[in-house]
Amino acid sequence: MTTTSQEQRWDARLWGALTVLCAVVFLDALDVSMVGVALPSIQADLGLTTSSLQWVVSGYVLGYGGLLLLGGRTADLLGRRRVFLTALALFAVASLLGGIVDNGGLLIAARFVKGISAAFTAPAALSIITTTFHEGPARNRALSIFTACAASGFSLGLVLSGFLTELGWRWTFLMPVPVAIITLVAGFKLLPRHSGEERATGGYDLVGAATITGSMLLFVYTVVQAPGAGWFSARTLGGIAGAVALLALFIVAELRVKHPLVRFGILRSGPLVRANLGLVILFGSYVGFQFVAMQYFQNLLGWSALHTALAFLPAGLLVAVTSTKMGDLADRFGTPRLIALGSAALAGGYAIFLGAGDHPSLATMVIPGMVLLGIAFALTFPSLNIQATAGVPDDEQGLASGLLNTSGQVGGALVLAIVTAVATADGGAVTMPAVRSSFAVCAAIALVGLGIALTGLLRARTAGAGAKDVTEEDVKVLETI
Repeated sequence: MTTTSQEQRWDARLWGALTVLCAVVFLDALDVSMVGVALPSIQADLGLTTSSLQWVVSGYVLGYGGLLLLGGRTADLLGRRRVFLTALALFAVASLLGGIVDNGGLLIAARFVKGISAAFTAPAALSIITTTFHEGPARNRALSIFTACAASGFSLGLVLSGFLTELGWRWTFLMPVPVAIITLVAGFKLLPRHSGEERATGGYDLVGAATITGSMLLFVYTVVQAPGAGWFSARTLGGIAGAVALLALFIVAELRVKHPLVRFGILRSGPLVRANLGLVILFGSYVGFQFVAMQYFQNLLGWSALHTALAFLPAGLLVAVTSTKMGDLADRFGTPRLIALGSAALAGGYAIFLGAGDHPSLATMVIPGMVLLGIAFALTFPSLNIQATAGVPDDEQGLASGLLNTSGQVGGALVLAIVTAVATADGGAVTMPAVRSSFAVCAAIALVGLGIALTGLLRARTAGAGAKDVTEEDVKVLETI
């Protein structure tokens, strides 16, 4: 079923397999956006503080990001189809549990389990695509469709959540269940049992998975609790020191174990590293922005869930409509140019929201800001996926995919923790000055991303790569590691 560089048409079975993979990333994006709009309702119903509420998001992101590398490795070892379908079944069960729990702790636990399931479906799905479609126009087209489905799920989830939250926030958790079941059945029928993939050899690095997940959990928890405990208290400093120690143990383990979770040699590729840093910035800053924006629109301005969802709609629709064209643009102009332009739009979008007040203008703040954020995602997200997997051998596509997704989720967890700490610094209540300060943090992080993107663009031009995604030197490095 694998395409060749000469094939221009895809048969029905290839389209069917791609549809199943896209359905899962659609569900993941749908889940994230629907929960975001429902957060104020969840907070009111379950009596959560703002700091506790952020764990409804962070629980998912940490389960997702903490085990993504293990998920990618497992897909390479056990087979992508098997891992994909098993994790999808777990996703359906966790969605059901999230809709019936009656306290915040159980809800956060269900979200964590759901994140774990996504940690195995996401790299498996992406590596199935990258090993099925030949590198170049065919793969770029498939990845563009894949990322467009993610964008469509996100934009539809925002609006759908507005309607569902009016009925009750639990429906935002229950609605994905039947979709996941239908996708699971279709996956058994459409995904080939033997797709010609080369499985990696070796074992599992459970020590690496445990230490990196523990490090992230401890760091995020410490940052969220720091405003109350004091930034220079023994509790805060001890938590940060513990997180750093676990990270150091992770690095030591990766250098010593026979089959590491992350083979550091893959990080010799400059484009791959910049793609991962780019997704840290893109996803991290946006998760933090969305969390605070929901508090701003609904709690401070008194907007309804549906009104809030419609405010986010321009960005989502723009991404959904344009993402399928990004593969062609990447072929023509190269990913470094698209990433740099998208990074500039991201910083500009956040900068517009620095003028947030009691009476925001739709014409001069909300709509222009959301349109710029939509442009940023449309240009940057597909380009980062293409750049991160270009030139990587088939038996390590799971690792490359896991690294990229981990970068996004780690960025989401860490930036959300920082933004939440800023937003609740004034006695735990989200105030207008705190909202503006939080948006400023997002803008500053986006500027760092712009600097990284411009560095990548400059290096591509200096190397004479022009519009190429990966230079010949980078390809040679990847072939030797």
